[in-house]
Parts: sequence; C-alpha cells; structure tokens
Amino acid sequence: MGRDLTSLFDPASVAVVGASDDPAKYGHAVASQALRAPGRRPVHLVNRRGGTVLGRTAATSLSAIGEPVELVVVSVPGAGFEAAVDEALACGAKAIVAITAGFAEAGPAGLARQRAVADRVRAAGAVLVGPNCLGIADNTTELYLASDRFAPGGVALLSQSGNLALELQLRGEPYGLGFSRFVSLGNQADVTLVDLVEDCARHRATSAIAVYAEDFGDGRAFAAAAAAAGKPVVLLTAGRGSASARSAQSHTGALTTSADVVSAACRDAGVELVRTPREMTVVLAALAAGPRTAGRRTAVFTDGGGHGAVAADAAEDAGLDVPELGARTQERLRSVLWEQSSVGNPVDLAGMGEQRPLSYADTVGELLAGEEVDAVLMTGYFGGYAASDGGLGGGAAGGSVLAEGETRAAKEIVAHLAAAAKPLVVQSMYPRSASCRVLAEAGVPVFSATEDAARALAAMTGRAAAGRAAAGRGGGAVPPLPPLPPLPPAAAPLRDPGYHAVRALLADAGVPFPAAREVTDEAGLLAAAAEFEGPYVLKALHLLHKSDAGGVALRLADRAALLAAYREMGARLGAPAYSVEAMADLTDGVELIVGVNRDPRFGPVAMVGLGGVLTETLRDVAFALAPVPAGRAEELLRGLRSAALLDGVRGRPAVDVAAAAAAVERITAAAAAHPEIAELEVNPLLVRPDGALALDARAVLH
Repeated sequence: MGRDLTSLFDPASVAVVGASDDPAKYGHAVASQALRAPGRRPVHLVNRRGGTVLGRTAATSLSAIGEPVELVVVSVPGAGFEAAVDEALACGAKAIVAITAGFAEAGPAGLARQRAVADRVRAAGAVLVGPNCLGIADNTTELYLASDRFAPGGVALLSQSGNLALELQLRGEPYGLGFSRFVSLGNQADVTLVDLVEDCARHRATSAIAVYAEDFGDGRAFAAAAAAAGKPVVLLTAGRGSASARSAQSHTGALTTSADVVSAACRDAGVELVRTPREMTVVLAALAAGPRTAGRRTAVFTDGGGHGAVAADAAEDAGLDVPELGARTQERLRSVLWEQSSVGNPVDLAGMGEQRPLSYADTVGELLAGEEVDAVLMTGYFGGYAASDGGLGGGAAGGSVLAEGETRAAKEIVAHLAAAAKPLVVQSMYPRSASCRVLAEAGVPVFSATEDAARALAAMTGRAAAGRAAAGRGGGAVPPLPPLPPLPPAAAPLRDPGYHAVRALLADAGVPFPAAREVTDEAGLLAAAAEFEGPYVLKALHLLHKSDAGGVALRLADRAALLAAYREMGARLGAPAYSVEAMADLTDGVELIVGVNRDPRFGPVAMVGLGGVLTETLRDVAFALAPVPAGRAEELLRGLRSAALLDGVRGRPAVDVAAAAAAVERITAAAAAHPEIAELEVNPLLVRPDGALALDARAVLH
C-alpha cells in the first residue's frame, strides 16, 4: 500500500498563496483555474497586500482565513517560501503544491534548503509536490491547480515539463484522448514519481499512466511500481543516449549505456518506452482502443502494392512479425477475392475495392479468422471513397455509391472485430472520412502515417499488452508479466577484488569453474600442476585485459610446457601472481559473456551476449535488471542475433542453454547481493552440450 495522497487529489479545501491579478505571475494562472469549480470545495486566495484578486476578497495570510485549509498552493518568491510552508503546516495543511523555484536545480545551497523543507513537511504528516513544479489537476475531483485545462479522460499525465504536457493535450485531441489527472513532478523533494505511479494505479478513473521524466529518482522502484500497476505505463524520457556513470574497466562497463539501462528496465517492467510526444500519443491512442494479444504475427492488408510493402517494413521495424499466411487462410481469401489479388502477406486487393467495397470487410473477416494471424494492419486508400463524396479531397469515380459501400464495409469490419477480439489498426490517406470515423468510434485506431499505425499495433501486441488486458478483466488466458525480482539481502562485502577471490564468490553461488590454483613462484607452479592433470592454462593476474596483453597461454600439454610458458610470461610481463588452471574442453562450445554493471538509478543491470575476445567488436548483447531468473535469462539468450549458434550450426550439436541460463541466474544474483561491486563479469562462460563452465571472472569495486 503506497502513500495516501487523498489530500493532494481530493482536498476538502484549497488556498492559493501568492494569488495575483497580474497575468504575468503564475499565481494568477493557478488562481484562475482554482476558481473554475467554486461549488466543489472552498477556494481561498491569499495575497500579502490583501484587497481583491480576480474579483474576490484576498486574505493577507493563511492564518487570516480563520479556518483550516487542507491543500495549499505556494507560488511566492523564493525568499518567502519557507515561511509560507511553515504557516501552511501550522494551519493544518495536509498537502502542499510548491510552485516556487530556486532549490535543488540551483545548486548545493538550494538542495539543502529543499531537503530541510521536505523534512518539516514529512514530520508534520503532510505531503509536498515540487518545489519548482507547475501544479496539479484532477478532472475526477474538479481540482484545477495548473495553468492549463486538461480535457477529461482516462490518462494520468505525470510530467517534468509543462510544455510537453500541453503538446500531449493538443496531439491527443484528434484521437479523443483525455486526462484523469495531471501532476507536474518538479524536484520530487517529497512526493516522488514512484508515489504518483502507485497512486494512479489505484485510481479507478485512470486507465493509462503517461510519464515524461528526466530524473527517475529510484529507477528500480519506478520499474517495480510500473510492473505492479496493472494498467499501461508509457514513458518518454530524455538523455538515454549518453553513457551512464560507470567505470569502463570491463566489457560490461564499456558496452552499457544509460539507453540500454532504461530500455532494459522498461522491457522487464512492461513499460512502453517512446521517443517523442507524437509516439507517446500514438501509443496512448492504441492502448485506449480495442483488444490486445500476446502474439505478434501480423497480416498486412492493402489495396495497393506500394502501401503494403511499406507497411510490412514498418511493421517489422516496430517489432512485429509478418509471416506468409497458411494454405488454409490463403484458400479462404481466394474464395472472396478476385484472381489478381495477392494472398501471401501482404494481402493486396489489387483494385477490387473500387469494384466491390465490401471486399475490404470480407478480407478483414478472413484474416481475423486465421489461426496464424494475431493482428491485422490495414493500409492504403480505405476511407477515400467516402472522402470523395464528403468533399475532403481525393477519391475515385462512383461518388455516393462507393461511399455508401465503403461505410457499410466499415460497419461490417466492426462486426468482424467484435466476433474475433483481435487487434486491428488502420492507416488511411483519408483518416477523417466518414468510413474511418465509423472505425474510430468503434475503437479501431486510425492513423494517417504508416509508421504510427505500426507502432500502435506493436503496443497492442506482446505479452505485456495482453497480460494487462487480462488483469484489467480480472483474469484471462494470458498471464501478466511476472513481478520484477527483488534485490537479494546484502551479503558480507567482498573485500578482495582479485581473480581468485571473485572465482570463490561465484563458486560459492553455484557457478562451475575448472580447477585452479594461484601461484607466485616456480615451486608453487609445479605443486599446482601436480594437483590435476593437464593440459593446462596459465594466466597472468592483475592485468586489465589479460588476453590483449598476451597474459593467457592455452593448451599447455604438460608440466614442462607450463613451466616454459611461466618463465616466458614472467620475463615479458613481470606479473606478481599467476593462475594455473585445468584446460577446459572447448569442443562444440559457444563462448558467452555475463556481466553486471551497477547503475546509479536502476541498481544492478545484467548483460548477456556472445563472449570471448570479440565481445566489444560484435556487440551482440542483451540487458535486463539483475538478478535475472533463469527463465528470463533463456529468453535473453534466445533473442541474440547469434542465437542460432546455441542450437547448433554446420553439424555442430546444440549446447545446453538451460545450464547457461542457470549460470546467468547465479552470477547476477551474486552480483546483486554485493552493492559494493560496481562491475562483475564472467567472460567467457563456455556452454557445451553437456553444461556450462565459467572460464574467467573479474570484479571492480566501488
């Protein structure tokens, strides 16, 4: 159960401190909005000069109001901020919305002031949004404390940018998108993004949560809250392309960027990550529409080859599959289309729509009935016949007859959808036409751009989309995403980041290694060689990248070869210590890399991929929040570009992917239990048909 924010979103009374008649001041905008619903709750305007503001008598202070106020908006110059907050708390305020700026964003002194104020608010049992925010609004409780109006609807908008919030309003209007709530996050001194996501998840009038955030605060807590929300969370963020704060002393550190981390967190939490306000609007429109599905097999349907080819590419770029349709579905399509129509996928009417507009509906019906079809993307001219009759431009000959036929086809498409319960998204050159309006009013997303239609359909497919739909219905055939694995309890700190100490840590966690001994002289070398049979491996220790420095010798057949390699390596490198190891059987093996990098916002983040000396060159890696359960680890491995190697190629046998996944789980769990480890890496993790074996490991401490 999260924090109780009732006083913030549905207070019994409101006061605006700093209310003004001056349109240039933010206190004017907030006060004007606050007065939009005077009958819902008392609204008090406070201005230290008194008099009237917006035609109402203004109190000179909160104390002068003479009665408690549950929510107080503070929009005063910075010098008077603390006094205004203290007075609000003294007058019984349970929620404060702090518009005033000049705190953490202004430097260390401002941060110290901000923390002191937040401490006083929490000590009083109140909550604080901001400072440096632009207000809040809740259409469901008629609470209007922001400068802009928000059309009512089901989206809760949590934003660090007021202008972006305004843009999302404008972009959402054509799709009928409205907002249940708006919160300007500000500096999150007290009420955080996580608090708000948890509260919006409980808010019945909120069907989706839209977030624009540059500062996640506790990123892992945000991901956990989003995963548990039970409703869609759509995230727009900035700065994903810059490298995260980390020590690039390993392949993991060199390859991990903040973009990878945010993307991994969103995938694990089922969050829809978008890049622009337009894409956010597209995704929100899709999520507010019709059914969702776990599958991504998409039938592309067009009335022109060009549109079909472009849409098929856009669908695959969006992560959808566009497979060839099965023989049975193709046969049924041929029964309703004419000879020149294409039925493979994309499906192309090839001009039949002009002769018989109902062929659109017939085709959609057959595609939705196809067992190998999870979703349909219809693209091209549909809508043009009705548009030509309605004077909206374009159109073919036939006028009202074709327009009537197309509108009837739209109604039949809606009927097919009701029976099939599969997603359909439409791209039309005439999205405002009467027939497209029929589809839109029935919950079919209609877009003018092909890439928007493909992105919308991607948001309506996949396990996260279907799982949330099932959860929203109180259950269903598709299980929701599993909760994020919690961080394990912190283990006794690792003090020695040396190679053998790291090996011992991982071996205790159940990660298998070849036999090995650390040596510092020839006597120790020969004693180690006597403990296990050759061939041997010799590694120079305390080198950053041993292979690159020539500090690894493989396949040393006997003790004489081992001693010769030791002497040569010692003369060349002068390393203080060496490791003598049993040489693993590399036959039929695949080398993987498993690493964990501790991100300052999201905590431990795992990387798995193709390993060995070419890791950074090939960059075939995937990311997830650590620890990574074995099932999720296998999904990551199967998703690599080089995944075919795991199943065997050119006569090689398949390797034991389950053993590799189990090793990933143990490695990432061990790293997650040691917050003092900045980076931990096993490279390579050798995976053979008979199991997995870690051949090298390193750690970097904070």
